[in-house]
Amino acid sequence: MLTQENTQQEANPYVLDESAIKEAPTQLKDRLRQLGPGFILSAAIVGSGELIATTTLGAEAGFATFWVVIISCLVKVTLQLEFGKHAIYSGETVMAAFNRLPGPKIRGTNWSIWTWLFIQIFKLLQVGGIVGGVAITLNIAFPQVHDAVWAFFAAILSSLLIFKGYYRFIEKFSISMIGLFTLLTFASLFFLQYTSFALSWDNLLEGLSFTLPPAAVGVAIAAFGITGVGGDEIMYYNYWCLEKGYARFVGPQDGSEAWLKRAKGWIRVMYLDAILSMIVYTLVTAAFYLLGAAVLHKSGLVPEGYEMVESLSRIYTETLGSWARSIYLFGALIVLFSTLFAALASWTRIFSDAFGQIGWLDFYNLKARKKSIAILAWVFPLCWALLFIFIKLPVMMILVGGFVTSILLLIVVYAAFHFRYRRLPLILKPSSFYDFALVLSALVIVAVGVYSIIKVF
Repeated sequence: MLTQENTQQEANPYVLDESAIKEAPTQLKDRLRQLGPGFILSAAIVGSGELIATTTLGAEAGFATFWVVIISCLVKVTLQLEFGKHAIYSGETVMAAFNRLPGPKIRGTNWSIWTWLFIQIFKLLQVGGIVGGVAITLNIAFPQVHDAVWAFFAAILSSLLIFKGYYRFIEKFSISMIGLFTLLTFASLFFLQYTSFALSWDNLLEGLSFTLPPAAVGVAIAAFGITGVGGDEIMYYNYWCLEKGYARFVGPQDGSEAWLKRAKGWIRVMYLDAILSMIVYTLVTAAFYLLGAAVLHKSGLVPEGYEMVESLSRIYTETLGSWARSIYLFGALIVLFSTLFAALASWTRIFSDAFGQIGWLDFYNLKARKKSIAILAWVFPLCWALLFIFIKLPVMMILVGGFVTSILLLIVVYAAFHFRYRRLPLILKPSSFYDFALVLSALVIVAVGVYSIIKVF
């Protein structure tokens, strides 16, 4: 049964009104009860980033690029905080905020939205690769059923779970799916020390030496874009903060002392949500990378094509024993499907928002938005499944998505600086350390993004 709070959030979380105002919790235990948006992102991150891109990088480069994935996870969180903060004090969606960025407009829509839409053509490949991963895993477990059938099964199941679009269900389902596989991964890392693939301090020192083998540059760039919170996840965070109710609890911006107190309080809750989820996915990313470098690189196995799942299963069979293969297949299915689930939930919202800014629908109208989410919840999975069936290269598809995500991050950086230095009310000005972290994050991301473009052209 839905509580009054849940009913308010699910009724129309994108419209601010005074009836939903709520004071922010001050005790840590009460703040912990208000977490959730960051962990939905974790569900989206784990499958394509940690399970596939990170282990592939470890398999190709060994321990040498361990530092890449650690920096990738840590450096982007400041941008996530800026997007979450903007959602809370303004109540704006990402696309509404993008439409107010400086620069030219085409048919009344800002250049950033059109650029984002173009990039999404390539991002379709990434999620198509995730659908492929789910299909291949199911095909290995049940080989009598063709992988194309499993691809459509995964697509239809995700559609059934998402098309109603309730936030609370999405939050709980995301958290439950990543829990089991995370525990299994840490268990594998622990038992790795009792095998011939055991890690040494020299391995870790090599991984933190800040070297980058030329042959691993392409995969490293893709991994940087896709591990931790990517450009997409940073943008998605806005919607989950709004649907959690943070902005509605703060209420319409009126500049009063009461509003300022509520805004600062709920921003602190959001900070805790983002930082704790960052700790979780950074630790999981590190574990996946070390397993890939220790087992796959030493064995000369690089996950490719239909052998992806079998290659990755070696991580678990080599550390836990042959009996762990079945458990791995189940865990891989859970983590890949969690990414598919969370990605679809996010895509339906952000595309509906973009279409609203273009003028195709009224995103803030509850009925129109729910209809759009329901339709897209069926359209996107079908497209993803078809892309996998025709291309049949899931690792390549995922890495292409990660590569263009590095470029998308440049727009995210630009928007974050606009939010911080042009839109943020002076009364919410952050600390000097926060600004330093934001600038440092931007410099690293811009350097990687520019290098990505140079490598292509």
